[in-house]
Amino acid sequence: MARTPHNPFPTKNPMLPDQEFLLVTGMSGAGKNAASKVLEEFGWYVVDNPPIETFPALAQVATKPDEPIMRLAVVLDVRTLGLMNNLNLVYRFIAAFGNQLRVLFLDASEDSLVQRFNSVRRRHPLQTGDGIVDGINKERDHLTGLYTRADVVVDTSSLSVHDLRRRLEVPFGNPEFGFQVIVESFGFKYGVPRDVDLQLDMRFLPNPYWVPELRRFSGRDAAVSEYVLSDPSVEEYLENAEKMAEIAMDGYRREGKRYMILGVGCTGGKHRSVAVAEELGKRLRTLDNVEVAVVHRDLGRE
Repeated sequence: MARTPHNPFPTKNPMLPDQEFLLVTGMSGAGKNAASKVLEEFGWYVVDNPPIETFPALAQVATKPDEPIMRLAVVLDVRTLGLMNNLNLVYRFIAAFGNQLRVLFLDASEDSLVQRFNSVRRRHPLQTGDGIVDGINKERDHLTGLYTRADVVVDTSSLSVHDLRRRLEVPFGNPEFGFQVIVESFGFKYGVPRDVDLQLDMRFLPNPYWVPELRRFSGRDAAVSEYVLSDPSVEEYLENAEKMAEIAMDGYRREGKRYMILGVGCTGGKHRSVAVAEELGKRLRTLDNVEVAVVHRDLGRE
């Protein structure tokens, strides 16, 4: 008769209703150290790379009735002792605490990771004689399971430390915040952001780039905004986009998620996507208990 594997975690959730756990993981070089510092600013107790075998004890310490850790963040990566051979224990840790435990996965493009390792003259932890890219590919394969289980994925390829702080403030900052929405414009020619929850494509609209007197302006300027938003199809599109966003927000709330990233793309991320993102941000700000930030990833990049 097969023996049922011992579960080192409690079958009943011992956490307090307002207690939070967070696993921080992702690609080496994607910004986990910077994210840890930001989380500490937000009041999280951060434990960096504890051995996997210590997870049950860590969970017990964090949930002590007399002195609980209300916001615990545990950082895991390929340096974590036992991670590659004992991911099942990590998954059981996630399952034991249900919706009160979230997973943050920090990612970046291959080019960005290679550039970062080269700039500091460091080897990738899994690098062999085949070079940095080989190490990156091995690590991505190892972490696929955690990536698919992540509640929040942040692509840091084009983010500064200050941008990262703003991005983490939405899901992990003040727990008293209502629902948070980031409306992010971008250019498809620079790649689609990896962390968007809902994506809109504005390339069906006439492009102000081909209007000589508008080319040098952006979607933030009145002339370009009026040109883009005056198209007969825009009003219906925006109404439907707002409805889709509301439906998605309702679903995320039911799942315990407090934020959403809404991507708005056009070819270069300068005219159409910027104008529509600004207008959609205005409309979403009229919703109750919703905080909206509008950012323009590729504005000024051309």
